[in-house]
Amino acid sequence: MKKVLLFFALIVCFQKSYCQVDKDKVHKANTVAKKYLLQNKIPGMSISVSKKGKLIWSKGFGYSNLKNRTKVVPSKTKFRIASISKTLTALALAKLVDVKKIELDSSLYQYVPDFPKKEYDFTIRQLGGHLAGIRHYRGKEFLINKKMSIVEGLDVFKNSDLLLKPQTKFIYSTYGWNLLSVVIQNAAKQNYFKYMQEYIFKPLNMKNTTVDFSDKKITNKTKFYIKRNGKIKEGPSVNNEFKAAGGGFLSTSEDLVSFGNEFIYKKIISKASLKELVTPQITSSKRSTNYGIGIAISKINNTLKYSHSGGGVGASSYLLIYPEKEVVISILTNLSGVGLKNFIKDLEAIFVID
Repeated sequence: MKKVLLFFALIVCFQKSYCQVDKDKVHKANTVAKKYLLQNKIPGMSISVSKKGKLIWSKGFGYSNLKNRTKVVPSKTKFRIASISKTLTALALAKLVDVKKIELDSSLYQYVPDFPKKEYDFTIRQLGGHLAGIRHYRGKEFLINKKMSIVEGLDVFKNSDLLLKPQTKFIYSTYGWNLLSVVIQNAAKQNYFKYMQEYIFKPLNMKNTTVDFSDKKITNKTKFYIKRNGKIKEGPSVNNEFKAAGGGFLSTSEDLVSFGNEFIYKKIISKASLKELVTPQITSSKRSTNYGIGIAISKINNTLKYSHSGGGVGASSYLLIYPEKEVVISILTNLSGVGLKNFIKDLEAIFVID
């Protein structure tokens, strides 16, 4: 009888994929996360960690809806991932490079010929690396609450001059990624949202990742909170649909871990196209930007690290990938302006650093 019980315990352990993680590490991570949540008055937070492609820790903290006291569930609760959307879109670019529908060093105008001509030409690679000179938000543009298609969204910035000669300097731009979604749509001859669903989310089993449509009811979507004078309240309504490629997707922490593992195991893109994404770009003055196409590249204790942060109305998020350690960490919160860097160091000390 004991052998039978042991057999079934091993099966459950294998299916949950929690056997490989030290209980001590999980206890430490839970303690650190709870403390962090309380210190920063975060309404809800979801964290998932995988090692060698298996989920080893996945936990929800706090609430997705403070009024209804709805608990965060890592496999279901959908958060705004903000600029991590750029990394999702980067994988779509890589996919189209693999099938020779996009050339990264080709001009934008090859794919979007009706975009207003600028003083300088610029390439897809430069757009993806924030080196094209396209501007970012001005004033309160990030609070735009008008429903627009991705093409209509170009109207917000298309008549602005380039800020500088392309390749001169890294200037972060969500609007550059708005342009890239139109590139994808035109190159693939398919609606951008449908392309992402069919070629990225579906094959990576990201069942709970979707565009943050403002006019559709989306199940398990968290409320989005801001902090004002020390008090937590719901943030203003915004429409992120037109800039989905740069910051308009919803996802779960578990879906993002599945996505992050593509940067380690390469199931849907080639080794060659992945290399294009994770090779740091260089300015014309020979300075590394520490950013490839849609993802930052750095090291921690000589361990390679790919990452992207996200910040928006009711969102502070991070995706971290350590290919040499085969570890992926996803952190999602439903509060604006949360500083995650020290918390990330704590999690890295637990799950990444030997």
